[in-house]
Amino acid sequence: MRSFVVNLECTYPGCGEEYSIDELNKLCIKCGRVLYARYDINAAKKSLSKEDLIHRDPNMWRYFEMMPVKDPKNVITLGEGFTPIFHAENLGQVEGYSNLYIKDEGLNPTGSFKARGLSAALSKAKELGVKKVTMPSAGNAAGAMAAYAAAGNLEAHVFMPKDAPIMNQKETELAGASLNLIDGLINDAGRISNEFADKENLFDVSTLKEPYRQEGKKTMGYEIAEQFKWNLPDTIVYPTGGGTGIVGMWKAFNEMEELGWIGSKRPKMFSVQAVGCAPIVKAFRENKMHAELWENASTKAAGMRVPVAVGDYLILEALRESGGGVAAIEDEDMIHNMRLIASKQGILPAPEGAATYVGLNQLVSEGKVDKDEKILLMNTGSAFKYFELM
Repeated sequence: MRSFVVNLECTYPGCGEEYSIDELNKLCIKCGRVLYARYDINAAKKSLSKEDLIHRDPNMWRYFEMMPVKDPKNVITLGEGFTPIFHAENLGQVEGYSNLYIKDEGLNPTGSFKARGLSAALSKAKELGVKKVTMPSAGNAAGAMAAYAAAGNLEAHVFMPKDAPIMNQKETELAGASLNLIDGLINDAGRISNEFADKENLFDVSTLKEPYRQEGKKTMGYEIAEQFKWNLPDTIVYPTGGGTGIVGMWKAFNEMEELGWIGSKRPKMFSVQAVGCAPIVKAFRENKMHAELWENASTKAAGMRVPVAVGDYLILEALRESGGGVAAIEDEDMIHNMRLIASKQGILPAPEGAATYVGLNQLVSEGKVDKDEKILLMNTGSAFKYFELM
């Protein structure tokens, strides 16, 4: 197998600067925006087909040709990806959904979808000669980076808000990363991590501030298409913090159409945030391209407590292009529905995952989603990360 990656390209409208895939890059030097890995689609189409996937290992690296790592020897893997999609019939009966599905990312190594992004990012960092990495985290990404750094023999430093879930703190330390607890939120941790990276000459793998975490996250989109036999669902509901899940899936859908694997039809993409931290919801409703910093952000769902997202314009673009939208929900509803989903379906969702069900009910009541649509909820993590809420 060979990767068909060719370069990096700035995603910001009107910029489009290109960068080498063989050098360390973060954000666009010209405009400071997000870079995407781009692929030689024409070459990929000639040597890669959907049928080629059938006998490959059930993990995210089954899509190696459309991943940014050139040499398979540099892949750091713990078996992440190809998480199951369950037909949630019991849960669907509660509110009358006949085609309700849940993709359970809590079954990834380290218990969340963050495993995908850190596998991709650290694999590429290793390929480019990186030995030491740093990153801010609100929760699950910390444990994932610590684990993948350990597997790849990399030195890892993590900066987290001191009130981050205790399980995330413990797993980070257990896997051997240097844990630094700070006063403040994820954006404060990001600033300190960036300063530390500059001072100590480390590579910072902050969300969307380097080009490769979203390449791992995009594999969710490839899997959704493959698991639904190349017919995408009508609606996808996603809990949103930094937004790499939404933008990654949207990137995957566009790539798959270019490959000829799917048609032009897209799911409606919906972003769910907590009322105590809803910058994307506010920006969407105000028809803005960028979200404003959310002051005094507060929610029990650590993964959704992101006051400002570097890729805000990409999230909003995906929501609008898909004909989707947003929902803002209360923490108490989120926590209550963790128990409902577990008791009805046997899936133990993180509060972020439960947020998608609460958000769905709101979207249906507002007439934005019909109950008979094929609906996919994304449970991004395991309830075990939040034992204090169980």
